[in-house]
Amino acid sequence: MTPRPFTSESYSEGERPEAWRDVLASVGLRPAVAELTHKGHATAVRRSFEGITLATLSAGPQTVAALPDAATDHPLLLLPLDDGVTLKAAGGYTIAAAGHLLLLPRLGDWSVAFQRDLRAVVLCVDHDSTHRRAAVLDLTEPQQIAPGGFGDLVGRMLDTTARHLETLSAPEWSAAARTLCELLPTLLQRSAAPATDLSAGTSSKAATLHRLCQTIERRLDDPELSPAKVAAAEGISERYLQKLFGGAGSSFTHYLRERRLQRTRADLSNPGEAHHSISEIAFRAGFNDSAHFSRAFRHRFGVSPREFRQAETERHATTAAAAAQRGWPQQALAQLRSRPPTTTVRKPDAAALQGPRARPAPEPQHHHLAADASKVHWGYFSRSLAPQIEIASGDTITIETLTQHASDDPERMILGDAGAENVFHWTHDQKNVDRRGAGPVDASIYGRGAGEGFGVHICTGPVAVKDAQPGDVLEIRILDIVPRASRNPDFKGRVFGSSVAAWWGYHYKEFLAEQHAHEAVTIYEIHHDADAPYARALYSYRWEPQTDPFGTVHATYDYPGVPVQPSSVRRRHDVLDGLRIPLRPHFGVIALAPREADFVDSVPPAYFGGNLDNWRLGKGSTVYLPVSVPGALLSVGDPHAAQGDGELGGTAIECSMTGTFEVVLHKKTEFADKPFADLSYPLIETATDWVLMGFSHPNYLAEFGAGGQSEVYATSSLDLAMKDAFRKMRRFLMTIKGLSEDEAIALMSVAVDFGVTQVVDGNWGVHAILSKRVFADARC
Repeated sequence: MTPRPFTSESYSEGERPEAWRDVLASVGLRPAVAELTHKGHATAVRRSFEGITLATLSAGPQTVAALPDAATDHPLLLLPLDDGVTLKAAGGYTIAAAGHLLLLPRLGDWSVAFQRDLRAVVLCVDHDSTHRRAAVLDLTEPQQIAPGGFGDLVGRMLDTTARHLETLSAPEWSAAARTLCELLPTLLQRSAAPATDLSAGTSSKAATLHRLCQTIERRLDDPELSPAKVAAAEGISERYLQKLFGGAGSSFTHYLRERRLQRTRADLSNPGEAHHSISEIAFRAGFNDSAHFSRAFRHRFGVSPREFRQAETERHATTAAAAAQRGWPQQALAQLRSRPPTTTVRKPDAAALQGPRARPAPEPQHHHLAADASKVHWGYFSRSLAPQIEIASGDTITIETLTQHASDDPERMILGDAGAENVFHWTHDQKNVDRRGAGPVDASIYGRGAGEGFGVHICTGPVAVKDAQPGDVLEIRILDIVPRASRNPDFKGRVFGSSVAAWWGYHYKEFLAEQHAHEAVTIYEIHHDADAPYARALYSYRWEPQTDPFGTVHATYDYPGVPVQPSSVRRRHDVLDGLRIPLRPHFGVIALAPREADFVDSVPPAYFGGNLDNWRLGKGSTVYLPVSVPGALLSVGDPHAAQGDGELGGTAIECSMTGTFEVVLHKKTEFADKPFADLSYPLIETATDWVLMGFSHPNYLAEFGAGGQSEVYATSSLDLAMKDAFRKMRRFLMTIKGLSEDEAIALMSVAVDFGVTQVVDGNWGVHAILSKRVFADARC
C-alpha cells in the first residue's frame, strides 16, 4: 500500500544491474538484452494495491521487454514521458511518441526501446487482482493509442496519479488503483493496428533494422543524413535498407522525420533548453530550414513550435519552485521565451594548450587563473563552455574567486580591485558579464536581467584536466585559501564579506507575528590574521528596492550583482555587538560540468558537486567528484568566510577568496581498493573524517528529465536528503569497508553523525560524517 522508492544510489556499481532487473520485474518487465542492463543512475517509485501496481521509472537509454507471466492475461499499460520510443512487435518496428499509450501483452515477442532515456509510467495488474476481467482483456499483439478521446482521459489520469504517487493517502490510492484497473477493458476496445509483420528471416531482419534505428539516432543532427549514408555505415545496400523499413510499415524518410520531430518536441518542452531558440533546436535535430520545420511540426502535433513551447512552460509552472526558493520560481515558466545566449567565453590560447602539453613535463606545473570578466561564468555550469586553461594530473593551480555579494558594499569589496571591477562593471551602456543564470537571456520571465538569476554564483573556470574522461574520478585537494583584501585605498588590506537573510532562506516564512517579512544584509570585517580568526559585524541594512543601471527595479534580492547605492539604504550599526564569528573559510561551489544539459542552474547541487555549501571543504580537505564529460571542466566559486550547517538564512558570510588546489586524475581502471572506487556522488575527505554528501535528489537532472531544473525546487525535503545520505553511507560501509548490511546499520547508529548541510539550495543536503578513527585497527 505504501510507496516503494528505489534509487541506484543504494547499490554498488556491480549490484545495480540486478537491482534494476528486480524493479522492472515488479511491473512485468525485463531487460531485452541481459548484458545491456542499465548500470547508471536510476530511480523508481512503485505502489501496489490488491495486485495492481503503478510505477514511475527513470533511467538511462535501454530496451525492455515482457517478463512472461502465463498466470495473468492483463496487459501492461505503458506511458512514455518526455520522448518517444521504438516499439518492436511481430518482427516490425513502429514509433510511439511521448504521451501515446502502449497496451502490451504479458506474453509475446515485443520490446520497447528508449533511445535517449527511459522515462515512463507503467501500470501492471497481476493474477491476484480481485478486479480481473480475463474474457475482456485478451491481447496478443501490442497496441498504440494516440492521445484523444478516452485514451487521452486514461493517459492524463495515469500521468497525474503517478506524479502524486507518494503523497496520496491510502484511501485515495486504493480508489485510484481500482479506477485505473477498471478503465483497461474499455481502453482495449479502441481500434489500434498491431505492428506490421516482416517477411521471412524475421529475427535477423529485426536486429538489422534495430541497428539502423540506432545509427539514425546517433546522427540525427546531420541535415544531409541519407539512406546511402546509413546503409554504408551498417554495411548493407541502400535497397535492402529501404526494404527493411518498408516491411516495418514505414520508410526511411518517414522514420527520420518522426525522430527529428520527436527530438524537437522533447527539447521544446525542456526548461533547461530555454537558452536555445526554436531555430537552434530545429537545426540541432537535423532540420535545415526553419519554415519547413514549423510546417512539419504543426502538421504532426497540431500546433506551431512556439505555441507548443508556450503551453509546455505553463504546464511546468504548476510543478515549479515555491516562492521561497531560488532558481526556477513558481510563476517563472509561464512566460518563458528563448533566444541564443549572448555571453561568450574566451578560449585559451592554442599555443598555451598545445605547446607545454606536447611533451611530458618532468615535474608537476603550477598555474594561475585570475578572476576577470573573460574567465568567469556566472550562475550556471555547462558542458559546452570552452576551458580557460588545461592542466595535467598532479599539477597545482591557484584560482581567484569572487563573491556574487560584493555589490552589497561596492566601496569595500569592488572599488579599486581591477578584477572585481571588470566582472561587476555594469553601467547604462555596458554590462561586462551579461548572462547571470541559466534562464533566458531576454529576461522574458520577470524582466530581472539576462539569465534571470536562475543560478547566482560567480564561478572561475572551467579548467580542463588532460585525459579526463567520463567514468574517471577527479581528486581536488585544497592546499590553501587566502581572503581577497580590499584594494580601495580607504580600506586597503582589510577584508570584508556580506551575509543576506534573503527571501529564499528557511526563516523567511517564520518571522514573528508582529513583523513583516523582509531581507536583511549584514556586512562583516574578516580578521584572518588573528590567533583565532574571526568575523565581526560592521553594520546591517534592510533591502530597499534598487534600480539597476539598465533601469530595472529590484524590489527583492532577486538578481545577482545589482549595485547597492549607499544612500538608498539605512545602515544600522552596533549589530551583533561584541560577537566574534569563528572563521571557516571554504568554497561553497566546487563543480565539474554535468553531462545532462548545456545550461545548468548553479544553485541546486548534485552528483557533479556544485553548490555543496559544506564548510568542511576548507584548507587541507579533499573532494572527490565523478567525471561526466571529457576534460572534467572544473569550476570554483561561492567563497565563504564562515557558515553554519543548514545555512538557514540563505547565505554564509560571502567573501572573495583565492584558493590553491592540487588536482589528481584517477582513471577508472585504477580504482581497486580506493575509497572512491564506487563513486557517484561528492565525497569529502578531511584529516580525520570521511564526509558523504546526500541530497533530496542525487541526480535531479536524470530523475526528472526535461523538467529537472524546475521540479527539484518543488520536491526537496530533509526526509529525502536523509534517506540519500543513509543509503550512500550504507553503501560506502558495505562496498568500501566490507561490512554486512546489519553491521553497517549498527555502526551508523552509534558512530556516524548526520547533519543538515543546507536547506536553501533547491536540492536540500544532509551529510554523513564517519570518523577515520573507527577503522584505525581494522584491516579494511
